Amino acid sequence: LDAPVSGGEVGAKAASLTIMVGGKPDIFERARPLFEKMGKNITLIGDVGNGQVAKVANQIVVALNIQAVSEALRFSKKAGADPSIVRRALMGGFAASRVLEVHGERMINETFEPGFRIRLHHKDISLALESARLLELMLPNTAMVHQLMNGALEKGLGDKDHSALIKAL
Repeated sequence: LDAPVSGGEVGAKAASLTIMVGGKPDIFERARPLFEKMGKNITLIGDVGNGQVAKVANQIVVALNIQAVSEALRFSKKAGADPSIVRRALMGGFAASRVLEVHGERMINETFEPGFRIRLHHKDISLALESARLLELMLPNTAMVHQLMNGALEKGLGDKDHSALIKAL
């Protein structure tokens, strides 16, 4: 089995991780009790390796959401609006997301203690882009957020939470 997780340190401590599993169904069922001790959302994705595919897809979605929230909050501030009030308004509409909720608050308060470090997310996005190249697939927005992460690393933000990407804009 391959069984990457999502949920970070907080999810690990709370045993609420999302676990994306690749492997044979019978082996998955035998391992399920162990997974249930670590997580709540446990999904058999498909064959061995497909758990990792889902994890990389997760990292793409999270990275692009962080980039979008970063840009929206920077735009709001530069345009003269209070980003915390804009965030609150956005949380009531279709733009609401866990990234806007959790990371948006971190961005506004500039509290970037690591939950998931930029350097680790950069590694995952590099893996996504390399895999896409091998699959002859274009991921233009993923490539753009990769460049933003490169900028964050150049600014010495690699060990900060990935919400610190706002500092690279």
